[in-house]
Amino acid sequence: MKWVKRSYLLLMTVMMLSACSTGSSSSVADEPKILRLGHIQSETNAWHKGSVRFAELVEEKTNGSVTVEVYPSSTLGSDRDLVEGMQIGSVDFALVAGVMSNFYQPYSILELPYLFEDSNHLEEFVYGEGGQKLQQDMLEKTGVRGLEFWLRGPRELTTNKLVQSPTDLSGVKIRVPNIEASVEGWKAMGASPTPMNFGEVYSSLQTGVIDAQENPIAFTASARIHEVQDYLVKTDHVFGYVQLLMSDLTFKELTEEEQEAVMEAAVEARDYQNEIVYKEEQEALEMMVEEGVEVIEVDQEPFRKAVQKVNERLADKYDRELYDTIQAMRE
Repeated sequence: MKWVKRSYLLLMTVMMLSACSTGSSSSVADEPKILRLGHIQSETNAWHKGSVRFAELVEEKTNGSVTVEVYPSSTLGSDRDLVEGMQIGSVDFALVAGVMSNFYQPYSILELPYLFEDSNHLEEFVYGEGGQKLQQDMLEKTGVRGLEFWLRGPRELTTNKLVQSPTDLSGVKIRVPNIEASVEGWKAMGASPTPMNFGEVYSSLQTGVIDAQENPIAFTASARIHEVQDYLVKTDHVFGYVQLLMSDLTFKELTEEEQEAVMEAAVEARDYQNEIVYKEEQEALEMMVEEGVEVIEVDQEPFRKAVQKVNERLADKYDRELYDTIQAMRE
């Protein structure tokens, strides 16, 4: 009888431990996957508002199984840091613009000055077969997945010297992103380009290390660059984008249902961001004018002509077929 009693107690103990173990596993499985999204903009920028909306949509569409935490203002690092983080899985999502060209060379074509005629030309490409193919090729080469292209306002020049034509750029030290197309383009237009992380731009303008910079109006305003610049020159030299990117390592860790939810959320967040970006550009321009910036309207044709030889040379280097495809869309 004692042996039977001991056996019974042993069996009950094993069953209880098994139940506790199962309960613990269930609890872990029920915990949400917490993913991180980084970008370099401030919390007042459309990028951040779009990112927050994306996070809300992901949580809603996955019924809470995936949570996205948003880190603005380069908290997770520069554009390059974010891309490298996605490649090794330490960053899950990021909003990145032209710096992606340093990881997948054909993206450099999209950074060529005066490549796109206007925002409609840009949209026709990025939301068509060309943009889809570019993202798929990038994924295969880099391990970074393109979810969506978000639109931006055109890049404009700000400076402390009155600039009305390329000849006025002689000797002007201009901050540019570390992208060959930007460096070579501004050299061709007569300036002295200096690659620099955006976080250093304000202080460098303030101390005279550089004289000028170029960015979409809302970007310039949110960083308060107009406090240390006198002129905003309407060059419209790049109609650009920012991409919502995702680490493919992270993507593969999600269930199929979660993957679908993330992709759906990316589309809806794109539409949300695109709706507000141009409205915010206008508001930002009005604010800068009220605070003392003088807007200079220029004949853009001399600037456009100045970069054509550079564009042709870099098209041969990066991806002539892609360049010609985009040019053909002008017709």
